[in-house]
Amino acid sequence: MTSAVRRLRAAASGPRSALALSGLLTAMGVLHFAVPGPFDALVPKVLPGSPRTWTKASGAAELAVAAAVALPQTRRGLAAAGLFAAVFPANVQMAYDWRHASPVKRAVAFGRLPLQAPLIGWALAVRDRPPVTH
Repeated sequence: MTSAVRRLRAAASGPRSALALSGLLTAMGVLHFAVPGPFDALVPKVLPGSPRTWTKASGAAELAVAAAVALPQTRRGLAAAGLFAAVFPANVQMAYDWRHASPVKRAVAFGRLPLQAPLIGWALAVRDRPPVTH
């Protein structure tokens, strides 16, 4: 592993990085409840039940994972990486639904797809950090 990769990995796995990831997850979780409409539209149509139920469930999951990532004692799991992988079908649904939209909307929708990989990597880097014990 090169020194640049080691430095990047160390920065991504530090306590500030974990809090930043937790903040991102918290913000997204809150948005699911505060402004659910756009999230409802992303729920894949093959899922049973109401899109609002899935929006609320995913918002609650993001808030729970945010709390887990924020605490060093619970940061060891794969919850954040799993959550980012689990929401990927919603990003695919958005890209499909917006395939005939304006160029800007298409760019946003298709641009989100490859962003899941760095988010999963970030979650794994934060997870790999040993918990702080005093």
